[in-house]
Amino acid sequence: MGKYFNILLILFFFSCHKPHEKKEETSKNTVDSHQQLTSMGKEIMTSSGLTYVDEIIGTGNNPKTGDKVVVHYTGTLEDGTKFDSSVDRDRPFEFTIGVGRVIKGWDEGVSSMKVGGKRKLIIPPDLGYGSRNMGAIPPNSTLLFDIELIEIKEKFVDVDFSLPGKEEVTESGLRMIIHKEGNGQIPVAGQTVKVHYTGILENGKQFDSSHDRGRPFTFQLGQGRVIKGWDEALALMSKGEKRTLIIPPSIGYGARGGGKIPPNATLIFEVELIDFE
Repeated sequence: MGKYFNILLILFFFSCHKPHEKKEETSKNTVDSHQQLTSMGKEIMTSSGLTYVDEIIGTGNNPKTGDKVVVHYTGTLEDGTKFDSSVDRDRPFEFTIGVGRVIKGWDEGVSSMKVGGKRKLIIPPDLGYGSRNMGAIPPNSTLLFDIELIEIKEKFVDVDFSLPGKEEVTESGLRMIIHKEGNGQIPVAGQTVKVHYTGILENGKQFDSSHDRGRPFTFQLGQGRVIKGWDEALALMSKGEKRTLIIPPSIGYGARGGGKIPPNATLIFEVELIDFE
């Protein structure tokens, strides 16, 4: 996957603390972009500061929080510099709506689209990357995206990861979003835990799921039976808890990869701790 593709997905799990840009600066930054769009359709600005223009409305329902969507997109800066494009790769991008997989401007902008729709988004810095330097995307950049919503897929039925949650980051680099608290009972090393999970790569491609197999996965905690990120995360969860885990390569499969998992891959898991004994 390209480095810019990484930018679009995983770093948005990490964007809880956005710098507060001044509205005056945001307005100034987007004036030129607004002028470029006025002839393309009705321009709408939301209360968050997101601006969008529908070129094609599309048909059917809007995606709901927790739905997986398939899109094509091209991202440019205000000066017209292209920094990423799924169209150029000839491979659509998939992500789950409303759970922090992408920047806030994407979650908001795509959630009101319909299948077949084409929309141009103007995303101010506070709904994008803020003051962070993202390589091809300079700090405090207003971002322009041309997006086509290709498909809406059903969300996972057994685990509701559409709920908002607080984020935790450990010293190892493990990042977690807690969607549902458990009953307070936490497993200890040596106990056998039972979980349901779905594993996803940064490009949105699912590589494994206990749901698809129709049975939970069990393993002995803290004995090296799973990747380090799993041992660490499950030791912090309580029975009934649901979390999204973002596991860097250093506590995942590292440079070796494995099967459908490429080398140096950041892994995203939606995990529910069902029981332990």
